[in-house]
Amino acid sequence: MDIRENIQFLKGVGPKKAQALKKIGIENIYDLITYYPRRYEDQSQIVPIGRIKVGEVVNIQGRIMAMAEKNTRRGLKLLTIMLADDTGVVQLNFFNQDYLKKKLKVQKSSLFVHGKVGYAYGGYGQLAISQIISFDVINNDNIDSEENINSCAFMPIYTIPDYIKPKDFRNLIEQVCTQDILVKDVVPNFIREKYDLWDKQTAIKKIHFPQTRQELEKAKKSLIFEELFLIQAGLLLLKKQHQVKNKGIKFLSNSELVKTVKNNLPFNLTAEQEKVWQEICLDMQKDVQMQRLVQGDVGSGKTVIAILSLVKAIENGYQGALMAPTEILALQHYGKIKELLEPLNIHVGLLTGSLKVKEKRQILEGLADGTIDLVIGTHALIQDNVIFKNLGLVVTDEQHRFGVNQRAKLEGKGEDFLPDVLVMTATPIPRTMTLTVYGDLDVSFIKELPPGRKPIRTFVRMPDRRNLIYKFVKDEVAKGRQAYIVCPLIEESENSDAVSVEMIYDELTSGYLYGLNCALLHGKLKPKEKEDLLQGFLSGKIDVLVSTTVIEVGVNVPNASIMVIEGAERFGLAQLHQLRGRIGRGEYASYCILINRGKNANSLERLHLMEKISDGFVLAEEDLRLRGPGQFFGSMQHGLPDLKIADVLNDVNVLVNARVEVQRAIDYGIDKKVLNEILELQYKHRFLKISDV
Repeated sequence: MDIRENIQFLKGVGPKKAQALKKIGIENIYDLITYYPRRYEDQSQIVPIGRIKVGEVVNIQGRIMAMAEKNTRRGLKLLTIMLADDTGVVQLNFFNQDYLKKKLKVQKSSLFVHGKVGYAYGGYGQLAISQIISFDVINNDNIDSEENINSCAFMPIYTIPDYIKPKDFRNLIEQVCTQDILVKDVVPNFIREKYDLWDKQTAIKKIHFPQTRQELEKAKKSLIFEELFLIQAGLLLLKKQHQVKNKGIKFLSNSELVKTVKNNLPFNLTAEQEKVWQEICLDMQKDVQMQRLVQGDVGSGKTVIAILSLVKAIENGYQGALMAPTEILALQHYGKIKELLEPLNIHVGLLTGSLKVKEKRQILEGLADGTIDLVIGTHALIQDNVIFKNLGLVVTDEQHRFGVNQRAKLEGKGEDFLPDVLVMTATPIPRTMTLTVYGDLDVSFIKELPPGRKPIRTFVRMPDRRNLIYKFVKDEVAKGRQAYIVCPLIEESENSDAVSVEMIYDELTSGYLYGLNCALLHGKLKPKEKEDLLQGFLSGKIDVLVSTTVIEVGVNVPNASIMVIEGAERFGLAQLHQLRGRIGRGEYASYCILINRGKNANSLERLHLMEKISDGFVLAEEDLRLRGPGQFFGSMQHGLPDLKIADVLNDVNVLVNARVEVQRAIDYGIDKKVLNEILELQYKHRFLKISDV
């Protein structure tokens, strides 16, 4: 059976059912066989009918001793069966299942039944399977023969909508699994033998219909390894393909300009910053394109590393580009970098969507003729009319907010050589998960915070404490400090109970914070309005900034030492940690107060983790554990859909082993045709094609 064949050609599937299956992502045979069960009902232990008790969920097997049909008052057809073994008799009731009466024969047919035991209606103590969960018909005169061992020892349970009947779905899977499935193996034989793994065809058949617990575990083990191997093979071969096909720039080792910038910094690099800087220098001095991710917690000092890298490119006669996800962050980078570099005769430009036509033309001309050494901007940098004279290094900040295609488009602005690429993110991702999410990049970590960063005391409070919370804010402002108030929505919605930033602003300015200089900031404001507000806050003219999450990245106000997050239960831990990182940047004690309006015990447990944990990487692990890998993958915007069977949280060791073995397989030669075929089927063209490298 061809795995590419449309599901519609299976027996029992017409256009209507094919459309229903398409809604859950099943269009072809491969989609169907890789739609794995979410759990199993253990039906391997048969209980003698004479020993069953009311209230138990049991597996029984017996011969049909009697069968009768009648119509109920509600117009239903009731088929009553008396099932017996050597120890007793039990009653079964089936409603509106005419086909069973034709299929079953008294004294000849046997049934396997999985269900809950109760009393038969009007049966004077007669036991019945009051809730039949599943059953199998066994047509054999000899109930004790080995042929009658239940064909479904572990009943697969699938996540399917109500409009698809579980039994019909299992029948479809069984229809396919009883045939030879032409699915090729990505994992080479020598690796499967090393880890005692089944080939994919065997593993798929066993994952749907295991006979023993051992078979089920081996099928899972084989398919988890295969899935993680598949992704790692794709990512590593893409990386290799990129390096072989695209010649990089071989930069010279650092000389006076880099040393001058480093010496002019008002601080020394931490040991981890120095280590990452050396890794980047080694990459840039090779003749292959650098593709490195620098992952560091909020405030760990990634921007300094980016500046040094850009100066290294400029010193070698090339231009640099820094792309930020928001105009606010681009402006902040521009202000700091210009102040640091322009005294050294490095010309820094800013390119954003809100520039006036004349200003934009001047920047474009400066990039084209090389008079601008370094440009900082938003996605405006990737527009077709942006042409560089000699682009040598591309830095993207907060990589998870850009699609992969956007990064690739900026890389393509180079001429004869591809520019080196440095990717930065402050969104902590569990270390092992970076192998899956960023498997095509080399990864550096900065976990150590620079000296002088104040610890941020975090508290979870309920709404009934708001008067005390805002009294505290007012008292701190009276001492000269500033505060952020963060809300999840811009305006009030009838469909949501979440608090809005506009509603909170009106309430606070007319009540708790009356008399303070407050301002309202959200994403719908014009860029110039946002810039003016942030400058006002930075200069101290604004005491309290009431904002949405637009301040999540890039806002650096050392005097802001208090943050109140309204409706904190609506945010993920990683985002709360990002927001919290906006304070604690100055010399003052800092406080983050999370107001929980939710009634869910799990969300309260999640928020309490913020009180105990200040390490973003530890919080990321907890976020992954609590929210599950599906949502985590979705937020990465890396083009990879959810995993079908592997779990990056629980299958960490398998992931690491798979990556090691992929490298071995690539060295020995991997079948790229098969790899492309499975990647295409599994990820629906969302994975770039692997060519021969």
